[in-house]
Amino acid sequence: MRRFAIIGHRAVTDPGFSLNDMPGSAGRMDILCRCVNSCFFLSHDLRRDVECYLILKGGPETTILFKGETIRSLNPDERSAGALIKKALGKTCGSEFIESSPGVFIRHGGLERLISEYPFAVLDESGDDIRAVGSLPENLLLSDHQNLAEEEEALIADLPRLSVGPQVLHADHAITIYLNEFDRRSA
Repeated sequence: MRRFAIIGHRAVTDPGFSLNDMPGSAGRMDILCRCVNSCFFLSHDLRRDVECYLILKGGPETTILFKGETIRSLNPDERSAGALIKKALGKTCGSEFIESSPGVFIRHGGLERLISEYPFAVLDESGDDIRAVGSLPENLLLSDHQNLAEEEEALIADLPRLSVGPQVLHADHAITIYLNEFDRRSA
């Protein structure tokens, strides 16, 4: 299983946001929606061996999990992913994941708990190039359009750092390149 965790620093945890204004009123939820789509969509198929964790920090820290093996009703547009996130945020949840719709789960808590559950590597433009490492970690942590905060950096200080190339890319593009490298190595 390959896992991607994306930190949404301003992404709201209130389901009242407008699907017509995800970059504004939802705290750049559009970035997270594009990351969800990059994690799963192939031409005419979905990746079933991927999980995508969205860590929303624009309210009480909340994690939304998309599971490729059971996801339903996800279409390749931001609005579709946004609607699934909005529906998940409307559920009352606790510290354990509950399912909000097929393949979409939500719980309170965020980065600290997630990195205690899985061994993540961090996407970092100064990290080791993915084409030069022996084996690719299955779990990758990314940030939205903002740099990681000091407290986040402290939590992940000992995690390996990887880069997808010489240019700084959007998180969703980096996911696509990372998955492409996995595909090439397993072909």
